[in-house]
Amino acid sequence: MYFFFGYLIREERQILILENLYYSINGFELVADFEVPRGSKVAVIGPSGAGKSTLLSLIAGFVSPNRGKIIIDNQDVSKQKPNKRSVTSIFQDGNLFPHLTVEQNIGLGIRPDLKLNDSQLEILNKAIIRVGLSSFAKRSPGTLSGGQQSRVSLARSLVRDQPILLLDEPFSALGPSLKDDMLNLVNEISDEKKLTLLFVSHEPQDVKKICDLSIVVGDGCVFSPVETGKLFENPPNVLKDYL
Repeated sequence: MYFFFGYLIREERQILILENLYYSINGFELVADFEVPRGSKVAVIGPSGAGKSTLLSLIAGFVSPNRGKIIIDNQDVSKQKPNKRSVTSIFQDGNLFPHLTVEQNIGLGIRPDLKLNDSQLEILNKAIIRVGLSSFAKRSPGTLSGGQQSRVSLARSLVRDQPILLLDEPFSALGPSLKDDMLNLVNEISDEKKLTLLFVSHEPQDVKKICDLSIVVGDGCVFSPVETGKLFENPPNVLKDYL
C-alpha cells in the first residue's frame, strides 16, 4: 500500500510502470514515477500544457524519455518502437485515411498492407459489428458523422488487440449526446476485453463517468493514480486551479 495526497491506495498487479522517468524538450520538463493496475480505467487530468498528451506519447513510444524506464507487462519497452509496444492509441483527429473505406481503415490495425486472411477478416467484421458500423463498411470516412468516425477509430484500435488503450481527448469535438454514446461504448468494450485505459480529458463529468482512478499532471510532475471520487472531493492545489 502507498499514499498520495493523504489517500490510501491498494497495490494490485501492475500492467504499466513508469520508473524514475524524466523527459525534457525546449525548456519543458516532465517527471513521472507511478504504476497502473491491470484492467483499471485511469483519467489523465490537469491544466492545458501540463504534459498530459506528452505522457501518453511517452507510453506509446512516439517520444523517448531522457532517462528512466517504461515497463509494460514486466518488459522494459523504453527503447521499443511504437508498433512493438502492447499499446494502442486514439487521438483527437482520429487519423483516418480519406481515400480508404471504413473497413479498410479498420483493417490497417490488423495488417498495414490490408492482405487479410479469413481469420483476420472475421476479426475485422466482428469489430465493425461491435461498434455499430455494419451498414457503413464500404463508405469513406468523409461521408460519416463525427460520432461514426470516432467509432471507426475505436474499431481500428480494437482489432490490434492490445491490453492498453490510450485515449487523448478523441471525443472532444462531439456534442454531449454523441460523446456520452462513445464513452459508454468505450466503457463497455474496456470491460469486455479487460483493457487498461488511460484517458486524457478536460471534462470532470467524463472522468467521473468511466474512470475509477485518476492521474494528475501539473507543475512538471505526473502524480500516482488515486481514486477518482476521493480526488474530486478534496483536490490538490494543482487540480483546484485547473477546475
